[in-house]
Amino acid sequence: RQRPRPRSATRLHRRAMCGIVAYLGPSTAKDVMLAGLARLEYRGYDSAGVACVEAVPPAAASANGPPSVKRRSSSGPSHTIGVVKAAGKVSVLASRSSSSLNTGTVGIAHTRWATHGAPTDANAHPHTSSDGGLAIVHNGIVENFVALREELQRKGYRMASETDTELIAHLISDVRKQKWMPLEEAVRQALSQVQGAYGICVISSEEPDLLVGARKGSPLLLGIGEDEYLLASDASAVIERTRRVTYLNDGEMVVVARTPSGACTYEIKTLENIKLCREVEELQLKLEDIQKGSFKHFMLKEICEQPEVLENAMRGRVTNRHSAGSRESGSGCNDVLLGGLSEHWPALAAAPRIIVVACGTSHHAGLIGEYLLENLARMPCEVEYASEFRYRNPILCREDVLIAISQSGETADTLAALQLARAAGCLCLGICNTVGSSIARETDGGVYLHAGPEIGVASTKAFSAQLVALTLIALKLGKERETLSPEELSANLGAMLALPDQLRCVLEQKGTVYEMAKVFKYASNFLFLGRGYHYPVALEGALKLKEISYIHAEGYPAAEMKHGPIALIDQFMPVVIIAPTSDPNYRKLVSNIEEVRARGGSVIAITEEDNHELDAQCEYVMRVPSTADFLMPLLCVAPLQLMAYYIADMRQCNVDQPRNLAKSVTVE
Repeated sequence: RQRPRPRSATRLHRRAMCGIVAYLGPSTAKDVMLAGLARLEYRGYDSAGVACVEAVPPAAASANGPPSVKRRSSSGPSHTIGVVKAAGKVSVLASRSSSSLNTGTVGIAHTRWATHGAPTDANAHPHTSSDGGLAIVHNGIVENFVALREELQRKGYRMASETDTELIAHLISDVRKQKWMPLEEAVRQALSQVQGAYGICVISSEEPDLLVGARKGSPLLLGIGEDEYLLASDASAVIERTRRVTYLNDGEMVVVARTPSGACTYEIKTLENIKLCREVEELQLKLEDIQKGSFKHFMLKEICEQPEVLENAMRGRVTNRHSAGSRESGSGCNDVLLGGLSEHWPALAAAPRIIVVACGTSHHAGLIGEYLLENLARMPCEVEYASEFRYRNPILCREDVLIAISQSGETADTLAALQLARAAGCLCLGICNTVGSSIARETDGGVYLHAGPEIGVASTKAFSAQLVALTLIALKLGKERETLSPEELSANLGAMLALPDQLRCVLEQKGTVYEMAKVFKYASNFLFLGRGYHYPVALEGALKLKEISYIHAEGYPAAEMKHGPIALIDQFMPVVIIAPTSDPNYRKLVSNIEEVRARGGSVIAITEEDNHELDAQCEYVMRVPSTADFLMPLLCVAPLQLMAYYIADMRQCNVDQPRNLAKSVTVE
């Protein structure tokens, strides 16, 4: 097989989970950027800041402040950079900046997740050069931080913060001090000294109508509006202003400028100063997709959206060559169409193994995918934590196929694992939710989830969409490898098409789950048990609960209960057991329930709606409709998501933004 040459991607460095918004246009920059930062809050952060270039009245320019803080452009009045920063939420920043920065139309803003230095006002971005004439925001980590800091300190620069970002501001300033040059060139030369990852935006009081951005390993896009431009790390920050965007690739920079006539223009170049022509894309994102509507939290909204998510994930991908009426019963649904994989099915079917790399919830989806691929397609599959895979010198051959799963498409470890496999010549595929993300661009093909924006930090609907994608891949491979008969394929696809309505029935039990949550909201520990397809569901249920309620929870294979966890069981230990009768090991799960009961534990069971055998043995039974065993995880996970949500809400936790967590984990 002819393999494309691996991209010359740099080694993926640690990257901070931060948000960037920058603006140049006719509107008040501060207001535009604060609105953008509010859209980025879901990513997780601990401080925020904003900086704007503002004109200084002639009298003030001559009377106030040290001369070095103000700069004069070649054809206009003196300008200064105003900076406001705050530890805490964007609302604190908005309040603190309410009486300032009200005239500038060029600016940069940031939400920071602490890596170098504590979450304080001083460490919040933007950071400025020593003379205050230049400001920068930065996502990423400078790996040669210590060496650069020592060199700058030898030159007399004093650090006002503990961050690595401040060093870049001083580097740019130092380059210009040695020989004055335009901001664009100074940024280019300074970045040549930086080892690590960055997405940056820079403004200068000397060139007040200029905004410079650059990317290496950390996402950055350009939003193109009506005579205005925005730079951002996430499309949700620009959707209120424009749907037209273009994405920067690694090693590229963008220069946005306002001409003397007032018109705004932009140029995209490489860091070697080669001009590029870049396609402008239309965002499919809708503003209402990133609003809560009538729901109390985004997480609850996203749980309840899952029936529609399943429909969207399957729409146009299950072909029916017979009548539309036959689709209702599932007959005649006899093929899977995944456009992003259409040219790769022969390689997939012939591969000696499939390797799935992912982190967190995506890893749990991958574990279910392993069962799906092995059971339905008889395809050898290994599922790896991307963070372990990238560092353990794995044995790879060119015929292997690697599938990278990531909701955001930007997960640092998953990207690094993908790049490792590309370097080995493997066919690399992606399953992600974000169009234009790094994984989407760096893979040979893949599947978009079409789940819509997921704002809640704890993933729910993306997990379900990942399971749909993996199930469709497994069924298609079952057809290609002739491990499924046409009749079996058609029946299985028909069962999939029934899932959205079945999931709606599950979600109608929200009231029952709510009442159950009242009983267990003060529990200190939970144990989740499952077998086969439902062991990863147990892991996911435990993860959801610990993520948002801060209750310690563990997921285990039910058969492993006797190998340690049973020692923890007493009257204060609720145990959730996923026990559908479709599980071949159902009777063994019933034995697990009896063992928990014998030790005084409380049992919460999930089983089919027509199974009442467990009623007398369990404190609570959550019921789901009957379906094929390999599809049952898509129904069983919803009650666990609801239980975690209601318990967290009753404990007055921040459900959408749990402590210490961020939506896009882009740091090792």
